[in-house]
Amino acid sequence: MKKKATSKPVSLSEEQFYAIARALGDARRLAIVRQVAASEGMECSALHVHEELSPATVSHHMKELNEVGLVEIRRSGRSANLFLCRPVFDAYVRRLASL
Repeated sequence: MKKKATSKPVSLSEEQFYAIARALGDARRLAIVRQVAASEGMECSALHVHEELSPATVSHHMKELNEVGLVEIRRSGRSANLFLCRPVFDAYVRRLASL
């Protein structure tokens, strides 16, 4: 029986922590993170329909979330799938809990 690989918990710098806090301070980005977290991969195109956002607005928010490390964008041809970067999100939540 194979053991499940355990990854080291991510540690956030002060700068990373504050960048994530700023990114999640926008209600639309927080809603996007909630949707992506609830799925195991979501097509980017589904966001603008569900949240009634234009593709350009979704792109802007996804860029922000990707830059702070909360969301990973995996491209396949013309489509893009979104995944929550769970280790980064968990590190952020741990840091919040320790305040």
